[in-house]
Amino acid sequence: MMSVNLNALVICKKKVSFNNLPLAVYREITAHLQQVSAVEVQLMSQSSPHFDYSQSQVEALEIHYPQNLPAQEKIYLEEILSYYTQLYGDFK
Repeated sequence: MMSVNLNALVICKKKVSFNNLPLAVYREITAHLQQVSAVEVQLMSQSSPHFDYSQSQVEALEIHYPQNLPAQEKIYLEEILSYYTQLYGDFK
């Protein structure tokens, strides 16, 4: 019989959104977060039905990682988000 670690199957999801952040910066954040082992990031397209030049093309980042992500990897994840919070303000 095969043993399965159920904790490895549980995925945590975090949605991060900064006000009026340009697409290039969202891509930069995504690139940094994807350097953390077992972390996956998706750019969520703007869902507003009205086009607005002052509005970001990205509504949010969706960050996925296993519940059993090693402590050091969680620290890296939080440090990256903290860095961008210092630059661009709190995220939603």
